[in-house]
Amino acid sequence: MRFWAKAKAALVGLAFCFAAGAADAADIVAHSARLVADEDGYSLSADFGVSLNRRLENAVNRGVVLYFTVDFELTRSRWYWFDQTVARQARTFQLSYHALTRQYRVASGALHRNFSSLEDALRALSHPRRWRVAGRDDIDADVVYEARVRLRLDPSQMAKPFQVSALSNRDWSQSSDWLAWEFSAPEDTPPERGPANEAGGGR
Repeated sequence: MRFWAKAKAALVGLAFCFAAGAADAADIVAHSARLVADEDGYSLSADFGVSLNRRLENAVNRGVVLYFTVDFELTRSRWYWFDQTVARQARTFQLSYHALTRQYRVASGALHRNFSSLEDALRALSHPRRWRVAGRDDIDADVVYEARVRLRLDPSQMAKPFQVSALSNRDWSQSSDWLAWEFSAPEDTPPERGPANEAGGGR
């Protein structure tokens, strides 16, 4: 009887640990993206869902800077050779917490914004807007291209100990799947949104 009682307690404990681990899981999800034309070229706007697991949230609150990179690629299919890469761009956001001001900061290049909560900061970096990714001369009006985008935690820009941890711990290597869609540019300037120029789900 004592054996079965111990076995039952062990199973209950294992189930509790599994449930706690599952509840703590977090990742990045790509929801939608679109390319918009203007006089100088094409800009990307995208929407991701970003939630941090407990390890990353604790790291930010203790002063560790997290780097999130948006990757964009635009390719042209060629039946006689490998696909042609028309544009490849990357944009990095830095997420940090400043204990003195008790504010979170999202920075990209020389630009930055402060937020009173982590949720607001994550919401800001998960919705990149009007990011120039291609010039007018890069895209032909009579060609169908494939565009794709993703958002990922980029430990390669962090301190060495975190880079090592990322090799064996998925908590430090979060990434969305690639979100891909077909894109074609009409001869005239396209409207801001169109069914051919927007992605609403991955494939």
